[in-house]
Amino acid sequence: MPTVNSGAGSQVSYFSGDTELRGYFAAPEGVTNAPCVIVVHEWWGINDYIRRRVDMLAELGFCALAADMYGAGREALTPDDAGALMQGVLDDPTAVPQRFGAALEWLRGKSEVDAGRVAAIGYCFGGAVALAMARAGMDLAAVASFHGVLETATPAQPGQIKARIAVYHGNDDGMIPAEQVTAFDAEMKAAGADYEIIGYDGAGHGFSSPEADRNGELYGIPVAYNQAADADSWAKLQQLLAATLRR
Repeated sequence: MPTVNSGAGSQVSYFSGDTELRGYFAAPEGVTNAPCVIVVHEWWGINDYIRRRVDMLAELGFCALAADMYGAGREALTPDDAGALMQGVLDDPTAVPQRFGAALEWLRGKSEVDAGRVAAIGYCFGGAVALAMARAGMDLAAVASFHGVLETATPAQPGQIKARIAVYHGNDDGMIPAEQVTAFDAEMKAAGADYEIIGYDGAGHGFSSPEADRNGELYGIPVAYNQAADADSWAKLQQLLAATLRR
């Protein structure tokens, strides 16, 4: 992973109804009307890894906001806590679109951001969130999922998806089996989406996060870092963002 300056951004507060959301925002120094990327966190919440990705995007010339899907900036420290936080959001069908929409609305008030040039990326749980927003027809230029869940109870309808979609998937991901990839491919074809699926042999769940090895060993969960898949998927994301957000 490229070296970044830790803490380049800052925590920000915004609301979805009565729920306070605490995101993390970074922007290149002195910019106005710059393209922006919304980053949706893993089930862990907005942690150092997600903040690092936001800083990396700012170094590439994009504004970037880590959108808080849990409220109050809550961060899980164990898989049990993470599962409970994630399920609490998924149990409320309005929570994801409302909280993502609140992040987008907050960005519209920032002079640094061109609200007409916004993309969304997500990791694991966040990948599923980003894809859900694309399926719902949200006005996003691009959406990218990194080792995210691909199945859905609400498939995209023909002509509904506006965003160009990229899925970066570990072909050895036991949490997202090949059947999900096949079903997603069929769904996107039926919806007439502009999409691509990039699979990485030898890569499993969480392949983009250097912390995955530690988490896998500490908690006995099937996640692992794959440096080659991480580097290639990040390079391909930059190509996607250049093609969809740059003028």
